[in-house]
Amino acid sequence: MKTTLEIPDPVFRRAKSVSAERGIPLHAFVTQAVEEKLATDTKAAEKPWMQAFGKLRHLRKETAKINRAIEEEFEQIEAEDQL
Repeated sequence: MKTTLEIPDPVFRRAKSVSAERGIPLHAFVTQAVEEKLATDTKAAEKPWMQAFGKLRHLRKETAKINRAIEEEFEQIEAEDQL
């Protein structure tokens, strides 16, 4: 089926370049890319727990801060044990 797509220029140039490097036509490259994306989305749908993966990333700094505080407390306890 033929269709018209609007692709940003930098993405188009990169896709055209990569397809040329691989020795395949641009339409075959785009078809493969779409097929891979659809397969990835299907796999993610089979694992609903993956939908939440990475959603707590914003807590990374807070977790590091808590871990540092815990380490500092354990260091103090170990120093007291040496007395």
